[in-house]
Amino acid sequence: MTEYEILLLLDPDLDEARQSEIVARAQELVEKAGGSWDLHDVWGRRKLAYEIRHKGEGSYHLLQFTCEGETLDEISRILRIDDGVMRHLATRRIQGSPSRPVAVGAPTRDDAVSASDAEKEEE
Repeated sequence: MTEYEILLLLDPDLDEARQSEIVARAQELVEKAGGSWDLHDVWGRRKLAYEIRHKGEGSYHLLQFTCEGETLDEISRILRIDDGVMRHLATRRIQGSPSRPVAVGAPTRDDAVSASDAEKEEE
């Protein structure tokens, strides 16, 4: 079995019940095929870089699970034909990656100092 994650972009006009139904269907497929459901992280509504279907916002959901490749194909097929799903991207998780997504931020002050020290050593 392989670890996967899917980033779902759902129609922002869908109510919470319909969004939960889409995610629950994916979870049901994973568990029915003998896989394990690891994480459902709701990122919420976010502004899009460009409009999709005349909508400037979307509701993001990150799904992480472990399953066989055939199960992932079936989930992707179902997401493609669902009108509530604007976009989705399925990827394989990297071995040893954190179980929860880590936000990338600015370097801490200690990191900035050690970077400048490294530059001085190179000169």
